Amino acid sequence: MNIDLTKLVTESRNLQSTNIDTLTTIDMLNVINIEDKKVAVAVEQTLPQIAQIVDAVVDAFNANGRLIYCGAGTSGRLGILDASECPPTFGVPAEQVVGLIAGGHKAILQAVENAEDNTKQGALDLQAIKFTSNDVLVGIAASGRTPYVIGAMNYALSIGATVASLTCNPQSPISELAQISVAPVVGPEIVTGSSRMKAGTAQKLVLNMISTGAMIRTGKVFGNLMVDVQATNYKLIERQKHIVVEATGCSNEEARVALSEAKNHCKTAILMILTGLNASDALNQLEKHNGFIRAALEDK
Repeated sequence: MNIDLTKLVTESRNLQSTNIDTLTTIDMLNVINIEDKKVAVAVEQTLPQIAQIVDAVVDAFNANGRLIYCGAGTSGRLGILDASECPPTFGVPAEQVVGLIAGGHKAILQAVENAEDNTKQGALDLQAIKFTSNDVLVGIAASGRTPYVIGAMNYALSIGATVASLTCNPQSPISELAQISVAPVVGPEIVTGSSRMKAGTAQKLVLNMISTGAMIRTGKVFGNLMVDVQATNYKLIERQKHIVVEATGCSNEEARVALSEAKNHCKTAILMILTGLNASDALNQLEKHNGFIRAALEDK
């Protein structure tokens, strides 16, 4: 496969850093910091497209579908990172948000030679997780041309699923393939071609928005509190207590008692305190309203 790197924004040389190897440490870091400041502005320009992905993911979740990320190298690892943080933060099953990476589990920690160039494997990896038309696929590739990602996207499109792309090269192959394309143009990297830097930061910001936005729209957040957080360690047990206090204005002891009666389910504890319902009735009320605390309160 012939690739003309000169046509890729992420592979061009950055005129602000051509002499970065001659600078003092603080001046070197200042150049990097100035370039990093451009990332959030670039992402801002793509908010309408990110919103489309969030809405598609919400529809998928409501239809028992999933959000699937697919990428290679840094892009794949960022997808896996975002997916792996959804269960403890939002209390969702591990299979609801899934990250796939070219080369499989080994590639999370180290590069797997030629894995990203295997077009067929992208489709095979989706088939292995029983990808369906109810799911949403987000193909992630800073360059926008990764064969593994293209293979996965083509398969997802062939079965009628919603397919989005996340790249930092506009008019790239994956942008043209996707139904929804997000392409923040962050410009050349400080170290030429090192897309783990600005491009990686942009991808992380967008993935944060996709997953967090979808979770908010499906009732996983009350105000700005993560009310479905799972208490899997001491810090998170304390966080649950703090969340209940913040949401209701109760004392620490009242929060502790309510959480104990609610079997450490934050939403139930909050509704108990705000309504006076017992744990069983509060849980039933939440289930009636698909986990949305505000709707449950309005129906009381």
